[in-house]
Amino acid sequence: MPGSSKILIAAAGIAAACHLHQSAFVPPAVRRTASLAALATIAVAASAPALADPIGDAAKKLSDAAYPFMKEVNWNSYAYLVKPGSASAGDWVKAVDKAIVMGAAMDSELLKKGVMAHHKAIGATSESNPVLSKADFEAINAALGRMIASVPESQTMDVYNTFSGLVSGDVPTFLMSTVNEADAKKAYAALMEFKDVVKANPITPTTPSTPAALSGKLGAIDAAAGKLSSAAYPLIKDVDWTSDLSLKPLPGASPNQVLKAIDKALVMGASMDGALLKDAAKAHSKAIGSVDAKLVTSASDFEAVNAALGKVIASVPTSQVMDVYNAFGKIVNPVVPNYLFSSVNPGDAQAAYAALLSFKDVVKAAQR
Repeated sequence: MPGSSKILIAAAGIAAACHLHQSAFVPPAVRRTASLAALATIAVAASAPALADPIGDAAKKLSDAAYPFMKEVNWNSYAYLVKPGSASAGDWVKAVDKAIVMGAAMDSELLKKGVMAHHKAIGATSESNPVLSKADFEAINAALGRMIASVPESQTMDVYNTFSGLVSGDVPTFLMSTVNEADAKKAYAALMEFKDVVKANPITPTTPSTPAALSGKLGAIDAAAGKLSSAAYPLIKDVDWTSDLSLKPLPGASPNQVLKAIDKALVMGASMDGALLKDAAKAHSKAIGSVDAKLVTSASDFEAVNAALGKVIASVPTSQVMDVYNAFGKIVNPVVPNYLFSSVNPGDAQAAYAALLSFKDVVKAAQR
């Protein structure tokens, strides 16, 4: 008997029992009618088919086929933290923009569920055991399938094609050499089948409106973002955004330590208001579209990004913001901020920092 039918029968039985208990002082004829109705409900529930879940079913098949391959990958390797090719920072910014556009189009609730599936899986990993459990792997695949099903195919292909163009042709060959080739090919074949199921089952995305209790407190953030942006824009122009530095691993931090810090950001992201998160993604995409040859965005787009970030941060608890700050603070070697400070005008950096602290106070005042 399908699991959902069992649940329906149990629910109907409980409902019938509660109904009959509450009608103890109802005339017998009415009670008999109620009993017959309850029995009919149970009969219907027993014969009802389980709700179709093609993406979930396909995720199980994919996970069964791909898990042997998953277990062979060295997830403690630094290879996955290194830029896979010679593409420039500007090329990577444009690729990330495609992913941002795709993310902004996703169903908000499915996006949250996908993030939390990753969070659960990360929670069970460690340096000594970095492989996800099979159950968590399946949950992630199902969540990703539904997220992707909620966006137009064209946006998915934009992301695929853009990133494919940046990855060196040597990368797939190298990765194949680190695992069992037969397991990798079996996983790929299963992925192709999964892709077809996702494509055949599109989901219409929705995004709930921001609650009035929150949106009514966000007005002050726009003005504060204007002050922050005016004070920090000179620093933005000082930074060498064409450098590959941001595409290198953090010195001294292991892949698992970085993963655990990212997990804190995932939890924070899952708590964010869906509409405000979409607005922030769109602000970033617009800002990327206005970058100059030095990858510096316009002053107005910089301000729009700051305002959008302030609002989306205000939609999560302060404790989660501090969890992210503290997690990354623990894995960033002091040499990193010292080096970055030495690469810009110290006065511009100090002015930007002072403005950021003032902006933080305004955001905190609006925080839920």
